[in-house]
Amino acid sequence: MTTLQSVPALGTHPASGSLPSRAETREQLSKATYDLLVIGGGILGISTAWHAAQSGLRVALVDAGDFAGATSSASSKLLHGGLRYLQTGAVKLVAENHFERRAVSRQVAPHLANPLTFYLPVYKGGPHGAAKLGAGVFAYSALSAFGDGVGHLLSPAKAAQDVPELRTDNLKAVAVYGDDQMNDARMALMTVRAAVDAGATVLNHAEVTGLRFTRGRVTGAELKDRTSGDEFGVTARLVLNATGPWVDHLRKMEDPNAAPSIRLSKGAHLVLKRTSPWKAALATPIDKYRITFALPWEDMLLLGTTDEEYEGDPGQVEVTEKDTAQILDEAAFSIRDQQLSRDLITYAFAGLRVLPGGPGDTSKAKRETVVTEGRGGMLSVAGGKWTTFRHIGRTVMKKLEQLPGHPLGEDYESVSTLPKRLPLPGIANPNAVAHRLLVDGPAPGPRMAADTAKHLATHYGSLSFDIARMANENPELAERVHPDAPEIWAQVAYARDHEWAETADDVLRRRTTLTIRGLATDEVRAGVESMLRK
Repeated sequence: MTTLQSVPALGTHPASGSLPSRAETREQLSKATYDLLVIGGGILGISTAWHAAQSGLRVALVDAGDFAGATSSASSKLLHGGLRYLQTGAVKLVAENHFERRAVSRQVAPHLANPLTFYLPVYKGGPHGAAKLGAGVFAYSALSAFGDGVGHLLSPAKAAQDVPELRTDNLKAVAVYGDDQMNDARMALMTVRAAVDAGATVLNHAEVTGLRFTRGRVTGAELKDRTSGDEFGVTARLVLNATGPWVDHLRKMEDPNAAPSIRLSKGAHLVLKRTSPWKAALATPIDKYRITFALPWEDMLLLGTTDEEYEGDPGQVEVTEKDTAQILDEAAFSIRDQQLSRDLITYAFAGLRVLPGGPGDTSKAKRETVVTEGRGGMLSVAGGKWTTFRHIGRTVMKKLEQLPGHPLGEDYESVSTLPKRLPLPGIANPNAVAHRLLVDGPAPGPRMAADTAKHLATHYGSLSFDIARMANENPELAERVHPDAPEIWAQVAYARDHEWAETADDVLRRRTTLTIRGLATDEVRAGVESMLRK
C-alpha cells in the first residue's frame, strides 16, 4: 500500500485537459449572464442542465454539497421498470420505465449499468401465490418486449444454486425476471460531465445564500463557496430550483409565505459483506405493495429499503436502529441468518424521496415529477425516479419552452429535436476496455491487475485509458489505495483533476465506493486528503 510519506508527491501536476480552477469557475459564473441557472446537483437538476446545454442554452449548475451528494447517491442502485407498479395497474408507466431502462443500459451508458437477474421467492402463506407472481413476471417481461428473457417460474433447488443464502423452508417456487443495476453516483457524475461537454458551467460545494430579484422577478442567486468562503453571484434569465428535499426551503427564499409543496419519505439501506457468491438478486414481497431487495453490488450485498414519512431536517437524515432492525427482519423472510449478522454490515445510508404533498401512505404515493412556478417566476421541480432521469430532463425542458413570454428566448433548439439516445462520456463495451487495459500495459514494469482493469472498465468505460496513462507515467499512482480493493491512486488524482472532487468523502463515497465497502481507513482517508491538497 502506498505510504503516507509518498502520497503528497503524487499527481501534483494535473494532466492536460484538467478542469478550470474553482476561482476561474467563480469568476466565469459571476461575469456571465446565463439563460438558465439550475440550483441543485442531484440527478434531476443534472439531467435538466444536460438537456438545456444540448439545446444551446447558456447553463449554470450549482450545488451546496457535492454532485449527487444526497439522495441521488443513496438509491437502491436500480434501473428498473417497477414490478410493483403492475400491482396498481400502471401498465403504461411500467412500459415507459422499461423503455428508458433499456435505453440507458444498452445505448446511453452500457459502461455504467449491467443486467441483473431477479428471483422473487414465493413462500407458503406469503402475500402472493405462485400463479399470480408467475403471471406477473411474464407480463413484466412482455412490457419490455422480452428483451431480458421471458419471466417464468424456477424450482427452489435451482434458485438455491445461484443464491446459496436463499432460505428454502416453505419455499414453493421462485419467479424470475430481469432488470438492471448501476453505480448511481458515477452515473450522475458522467451526466455532469456530459452537461459540461455540451457547454454548461458547473460548481459543487457552492451554497445559495439568497436570490437576486429584478422588479420582483427572480434573476439569479447569491452564493458562497464552501471550500474557500468566497462570496459571488450568478445572474440568469430563469432560475430552476431542483434542490430535492430542500425545494421548499428555496421557495421560501422567493416567497416567505410559500405553502409546502412536497412531503418526504425516507428510504434506508444496509451494505454487508457477502458470505457466498450471489448470481442473482432477491426481490421478496413483504406485503401487498412492498418489496424488499437483496442486491449483489460492488462485491457487497445491498439490503433495503424502508419507506416512511420524514419530517426532520433533510441534512440530518440517517439510518436509525429501528431502520436497521426493520431491514434485517424483512430480509430474514428469504435470507439465511448467517448472511444477516450485524458483524457483516460495513455501511448504512438513507435518502429522501420527494413526493407530492398530500395525505396517505408514502409507500403508495406516486413517484411523479412536480413542476411549480413561484411568485417571482422561479420554477421548482421535484420528484421522479432514477430510471427515468433522461425523460425527466426532457420533460422539464419542454415545460420551460412552453412558459408564457418565453423567458429563455426562442433562439435555441427545442428539446424535441435533440438526439434521443445521446451517450454519456466513456461509452464503450466494458469487457473490451478491460481486455485492452490488460494487453496495453507499460512495456517496463508490471501489468495492471485483472481486478483493477475490470473495475476501471465498469466505472469509467473508455475514460479508463486516461487513468491508466496517469498510472503508467507515475508508478506510485498505479499502487492500490487499499490492499483489499482494486482502486488505484490514479483514480484519486483523476477525481481531483477531472471530476470536481474537493473532499475525502467526494472521493471515497461517490467517485469510488471505498467508504461503502468499509475500506476507508484512517490511513486511506489521510492519503486522499493529502492528494486533494496538491
